[in-house]
Order: sequence, then structure tokens, then C-alpha cells
Amino acid sequence: MATALALGFLKSGMVAKDRLFASDVAAESGRRFADSTGATICTTSIELLETVDVLFLAVKPQQMEDALEEFSEREDCGQKLFVTIAAGLSIFFYERCLGFGSRIVRVMPNTPCLVGKGASAFAASEAVTQDDLDAVKALLGTVGIVEHVPERLLDAVTGLSGSGPAFVCMMIEAMSDAGVRMGLPRVMATNFAAQTLLGTADMVLQTGEHPAVLKDRVTSPGGTTIAGIQTLENRRFRAGIIAAVQASAERSMELREI
Repeated sequence: MATALALGFLKSGMVAKDRLFASDVAAESGRRFADSTGATICTTSIELLETVDVLFLAVKPQQMEDALEEFSEREDCGQKLFVTIAAGLSIFFYERCLGFGSRIVRVMPNTPCLVGKGASAFAASEAVTQDDLDAVKALLGTVGIVEHVPERLLDAVTGLSGSGPAFVCMMIEAMSDAGVRMGLPRVMATNFAAQTLLGTADMVLQTGEHPAVLKDRVTSPGGTTIAGIQTLENRRFRAGIIAAVQASAERSMELREI
């Protein structure tokens, strides 16, 4: 995700390559990031903190407290903007680690940022300025759509768009399997399934119409589509999707306790 975001920032021209710095405890990961983005690798997190004004924290939630420990005694933390993409961890958690009054933005992006089609939401601490908010929104806008939301909604965003790409990939895989079952070559089946989801998503976004309206336009009386819809309803397709998003959101809430 860090690589996807960095490439989006660079491609947009909002960040120059010589202003992109990174640090990683795993040397090989740092090298891969540098190879992909052209970033300069700092030898320590403290060196990184001293070099940049905006610091993106792309660390797993379970490792975040250890990663921030080096910063806890630094007086210059208050001069930096911290943007975190870790799921679950609250703004209060970061304030406790970095100091109350720190400028902290929590972001929940998703993997389609890799192709510039991401969906990101963010929430901010009280110390964050309007200029900070504008900068974060502009940066995230280089890799997809972005919304500023109350922090309490970030768990829901995590369940929906953060985890959602996995659910969508499962649907593409299942539709491809069905195509193969009915005689289509695998590559063709996968391409048709993926393009069908892509095109339908674009219709929803571009027309602004409710998905149910667009669904009904495909559904002729007594036709093939309604037969498939009935099968999905019989197998509780929509209930399963709702339950999956809810379970992911609830897991995000649980991560606050880690």
C-alpha cells in the first residue's frame, strides 16, 4: 500500500522524487520500495523524522506501538504531520504514543490505489490544520476518490472498501469458474467477469442511479437474469455480503484493543 500511494503521489507531480524518503526495519522491503519509487532510504526512523514534514505510517497495527516508541521523546513530533494507514488504531492511540496535540490523520485506503482507482476515507485529530486536511485530500485524490469522515465511521469504511476488494475478487473468481463450467476458456471467462464488474461499477458511479434501478434494467420478465437473481437470493447472497462487511468492521474495532 505504501508503494501504491507513493507511485500515485509521484505520477500526479504533487511529490517530487527527490522529496520522497522512507525507512523500513526490513532492509529488503526498503530496497524494493526504493526500486519501485526512486525514494531515498533513511537508515533509521529518527533520520526519516528529521528529514520530512509529512510522515506516512504504513505499519501493521500490532507493530505500531513499537514503531512509534523511538518518537515518543522527540520534541519535534509536534511540528510533523503523521498520516497513518493502519486499521483500527484510534487517534487517541497515536496521541498517547506521540503526545497530545500531535497532528494525526487516520486514513483507510484500499488496494485499488495500485491502479489509481482507490477509495480512501480519513479522519483527523483536533490539532490538524485546514492546510493539512487540504494536503492530505489532494494527495489521496491522486489514487482515487477520498472522503473526510468522523473517526467513528472509519471502522465501517474498513469493512466496506478496505476489505471489499477481497470480496469482489472472490466474486470475479466465482463468475470465472462458472464461465469455465459452461465451456468458456479460463482467460476469457476471467476477463469477461472482471470487465462486467468494472463496467457495472462505472455505470453506478457515472449515472448516479441506485444499483437496484440498474439491476432492473437487465431483468426481463421471465428471463435469464431473474432466474439467476432468484438463485442468488435462495443462497442468501446479499445477506452473506452484508455479514462479511460487518465482520470486517467489527474486527477493525477489535484491533483498537491490541
